[in-house]
Amino acid sequence: MRSKGKGRGGTFLRPYIFVAFATVALPVMFWEGFCVRAADATVEVVPSQAPQGFANPQLLYSFSGHAGTIKSLAFSPDSKVLVSGGAENEGVIRLWNTKTGKRVGTIRKAHKTAVESLLISPDGKTLVSCSNDNTINLWNLKKNYFTRSFVGHTSNILSLAVSPDSKVLVSGALDGIRMWDLLQQRPLATLARFDNAIFTLAISPDGQMLASGDNKGVIKLWDLSTGKLIRGLKAHSNTVSAVVFTPDGKTLVTASRDRTIKLWNLNSGELSKTLRGHDNWVNAIAINPDGQTLASAGRDGIKVWNLTTGELIKTLYGHSDWVSAIAFSPDGQMLASGGFDKKVQVWRSQ
Repeated sequence: MRSKGKGRGGTFLRPYIFVAFATVALPVMFWEGFCVRAADATVEVVPSQAPQGFANPQLLYSFSGHAGTIKSLAFSPDSKVLVSGGAENEGVIRLWNTKTGKRVGTIRKAHKTAVESLLISPDGKTLVSCSNDNTINLWNLKKNYFTRSFVGHTSNILSLAVSPDSKVLVSGALDGIRMWDLLQQRPLATLARFDNAIFTLAISPDGQMLASGDNKGVIKLWDLSTGKLIRGLKAHSNTVSAVVFTPDGKTLVTASRDRTIKLWNLNSGELSKTLRGHDNWVNAIAINPDGQTLASAGRDGIKVWNLTTGELIKTLYGHSDWVSAIAFSPDGQMLASGGFDKKVQVWRSQ
């Protein structure tokens, strides 16, 4: 079965359309041209009670199904679906129902190599994935099909960010930063080229500012409407692995392979706090929508921090190897984590 989409320079035929199981409770359904067997995924269900805010998180689900490291996680806007990708040369994206703990979709051959980053647009209509095969792929979640590829990068694409209005997609790669019109599905601009190996991106809650982090430890802030550089900061002594804005848009939180997490006041551009506690690279960070809780991931598990005081609240040990990806659900009730151990886990407050 083939899926069709237009890209720069012509039309691309993709020999992969997707899916798997669908449930009546979920608005998103998928299909694929191959038989899906229950053995493709193993789900361990851990009992949990209704949460009372994000405190005392406990393991709710543990999913197995990927063939390698989990590199990216994303929740749907209604928090009912979790999407996972990664696994070196597997190129597979899986979708999980967070209410039942069941796998509800599989996109086979989503990319030729690892799925480095993925996201679901805030309007819930589009799933976007990128890879070190130099492509960005778009999937229509309402009509259940592959839409098209964005091509233009000439090197590994490592990060994606989307504006709150779901109109602008930004991609970061080893060859710089590009902007795309997500509604019209066309290229918009190139912000930075080969002198910037971009590892991570984030867009501010008001959609006005883009933050990027590179392999030199430099953070750059961009005006998203003009594409102009606002300022650059030598923030870390090693690669910036993650950047994220607080929900109020006043603070930028950054993480690095230098083992630190830093909080930056966006009004003054000054460093306001440094969090230390990881014994090796900080691979990923995520902020709860309540703006009070920060989660960080590394070799030594998942650390949960009070974002206001900088206090380390708890360390979660659920993975048997490095934790490589984390994400909070939009409702603030769940934290998803993925690791080198090939597992995806969902944590929920007791």
